Amino acid sequence: MSGLTKSSIARKVVMALSGLFLVFFLGQHFVINVTSVIAPDTFNSWSHFMGYNGLVQFILQPILIAGVIIHFVMGIVLELQNNKARAIKYKKYNGGANASWMSRNMIITGLVVLAFLGLHMYDFWIHEMDYKYISGNPEDPTRYLEETIHKFEPIWRTLLYVISFVLLALHLWHGFASSFQSMGVNNKYSPAIQTFTKIYAIVIPLGFIFIALYHHFNPITH
Repeated sequence: MSGLTKSSIARKVVMALSGLFLVFFLGQHFVINVTSVIAPDTFNSWSHFMGYNGLVQFILQPILIAGVIIHFVMGIVLELQNNKARAIKYKKYNGGANASWMSRNMIITGLVVLAFLGLHMYDFWIHEMDYKYISGNPEDPTRYLEETIHKFEPIWRTLLYVISFVLLALHLWHGFASSFQSMGVNNKYSPAIQTFTKIYAIVIPLGFIFIALYHHFNPITH
C-alpha cells in the first residue's frame, strides 16, 4: 500500500475509491435518516439495528472511519503536491483560468466537511457510546427519533448542518464525477455518469438539509 501511494496516479485512485465508498455511505445514511420524517417507527427500528449489530459496530464502522481518514489524507497530500508543481512550472499561476472555483477549493470544502463530520460524531457516536457503555443504560428501541429531534432544536446547530451540507454539495459536484475520471472511466456511459453525479450532488445534500429543517421546526413538545 505504501509503495502504491508513492505514485501520483495511485494516490488519485486511492482517493477516488475512498471517495466513492463515502458517497455510498452517504446515500445509505440518507435513506435511514429520511425515515425519521416519513416513517418514525422504521427510523427507530433501523437505528436500533445499526446501534447494536456487531457487524456494523465493530467491522463496518471502523472501515468507514478508515475510509474518511484515507480520503482526506490523500486529498491534502495531492493538494500539497499540486501546489508544489504549480510553483515550479509557473511564475504566475492563474487558477481561475485553468479550473473551476469548486475544483480549486476542494481542500477547503473538504476540511469544512471533515469538521462537520467531527461534530456529527460528537452528536451521535459519542452520545451512543456514553449511553451504552459508560452510563450502562438498558436497550430502548424507541429512543432514537426523540434524540435526533432534540439535536436540531438549537438554531445554531441547524444552521451549521445546513451550511455544511451546502459545502458538501459543492464538494460532491466536482469530486464525485472526478472519482470516475481518476479511475480512467471514459466510455459511452460517461455522459450518463456525469449527469447522475450532478443530480446526486444536489439531491442528497438537499435531502439532509430538509431533514434538519423539518426537525427544527417540528420539535417535541412533551
